[in-house]
Amino acid sequence: MTTPAISRPTARRALLSLAIGSFGIGMTEFVVMGLLPEIAGELLPSVYAGDPEAAIAQAGWLITLYAAGVVVGAPTIAGVVAKYPRHRVMVFLALALTVGNALTLVLPTFELVAASRFLAALPHGAYFGIGALVAADVLGPGKRAQGVAFVLTGLTIANVVGVPLGTFLGQQFGWRAAFLVVAAIFALATVAIALTVPQHAGEPSRTLRAELRVFGIGQVWFALGIGAIGFGGFFAVYSYVATLVTEAAGSPQWAVPIVLVVAGVGMTIGNLVGGRLADRDLRGSLLGGLVALALIQALLALTAGWIVTVGLFVFLVGFFSAALSPTIQTRLMDVAGDNQSIAAALNHSALNMGNALGAALGGAAIAAGLGYVAPVWVGVVLALAGFGVACTSFAVEARARRRTSSRAPRPDAPAPTR
Repeated sequence: MTTPAISRPTARRALLSLAIGSFGIGMTEFVVMGLLPEIAGELLPSVYAGDPEAAIAQAGWLITLYAAGVVVGAPTIAGVVAKYPRHRVMVFLALALTVGNALTLVLPTFELVAASRFLAALPHGAYFGIGALVAADVLGPGKRAQGVAFVLTGLTIANVVGVPLGTFLGQQFGWRAAFLVVAAIFALATVAIALTVPQHAGEPSRTLRAELRVFGIGQVWFALGIGAIGFGGFFAVYSYVATLVTEAAGSPQWAVPIVLVVAGVGMTIGNLVGGRLADRDLRGSLLGGLVALALIQALLALTAGWIVTVGLFVFLVGFFSAALSPTIQTRLMDVAGDNQSIAAALNHSALNMGNALGAALGGAAIAAGLGYVAPVWVGVVLALAGFGVACTSFAVEARARRRTSSRAPRPDAPAPTR
């Protein structure tokens, strides 16, 4: 189901509205990481007074619960709403994100705030998934990945502007100030989407049960594996940038935000470039991007003792990882058949699994005494493993295509006789 032809200005306004919401998602997902001490100090005062590290570790559950909410909510919500008009679904999802983050802003106890983080994450994957379908359709044939990338641009820009700003506000005026800004951004996105996104019919015949058939498609599992494993290589590096800068490179603490901004700039540029490359050659972009990510991470590991090379290669890690994001999203849409809504949303479940996998393995490598550069080598292994999954996926697909073509009767073949 496609939308009627619309003008370029109308398309750009619609994409910008969707990107505002993705900016808010990027900010709400990552700003907590820089505000854990402030959150622990307010919501866990007795624990913090006795053992600040234990309180901060407990506050870290807010990050884990958000990731869990994304994994649970993406397929569930996307499957349920597949039959409804997509422009209305996007308004509903943006409103749900507004309410979820407003609850984080006002709830008084750690337990309630933790519950609100889980609830706020539920629409995350469905927002990106359904939004990707709308964006791809708005731009039309041949530009699907560019539409997906434009929506994801809000997420990458959030890492350059929103997260540092939210962290600063939270440190200066209390952590709730950051979520006041987040809730306001989602409220703006809700209004903007309602006013600018054109009517976009859903699939009235689709049900949750029908959408769940996507899990019976082998190529969908391959695509999810690429995201969860290959993209996990990025999170193995990104999760431990601070220790890479201060411990491995021996730089002062103030250099960490600068390197994070550099990574965010790389992600923003890579996302836009990746969308264009995927529209031209999705297979080449996917395989080449994973190899490039592994190579850049290896160079980062070998030169981690110098802050200049750390900054350069972290920029490139951000670039190539973000370039892969619209590519993987588009690949999922290609192999999902009629199950577009849930497949597009599942990409963000896979990426959050990659977040957990990369961070966990990187932390385990440090805990094993392998050094602060070890997570980068973990990233190399995960990127290469993702490349292996992608190669297997394309090989299986080619074999199935050959088998199908060999069974098809040739036009010049004689009719069978009895």
